[in-house]
Amino acid sequence: MRTPLTAIDILAFLCEIFAFATLALWGFTMWPFPWNVVVGIVAPVAAILAWALFVSPRAVIAVHPFVRAIVELLVYASATVAWWNMGNVWVGLAFGAVAIAVGVVAGRRRLS
Repeated sequence: MRTPLTAIDILAFLCEIFAFATLALWGFTMWPFPWNVVVGIVAPVAAILAWALFVSPRAVIAVHPFVRAIVELLVYASATVAWWNMGNVWVGLAFGAVAIAVGVVAGRRRLS
């Protein structure tokens, strides 16, 4: 039996999707033509792969909760840095703050 979804679960999912979309946007807009297609596809796919392997609720590789938190933080940090690189520092800071807050609450709930 699965536990019902909470607001934190929905916010965590929205943060994940936003991070993946940010990496795609960054790849497609910040690189010259032949590389923008490659980076625009590879960056979000690499983040999704890392997420699926270590962080997702049905992760392929079971790791210690702190390793899971580090991988989650790296994905969120890469999206934050991508916003900074695109010249939108405030969007990056806002996303980073929301993602960390949601990650801390979700992580504490998972550990309890």
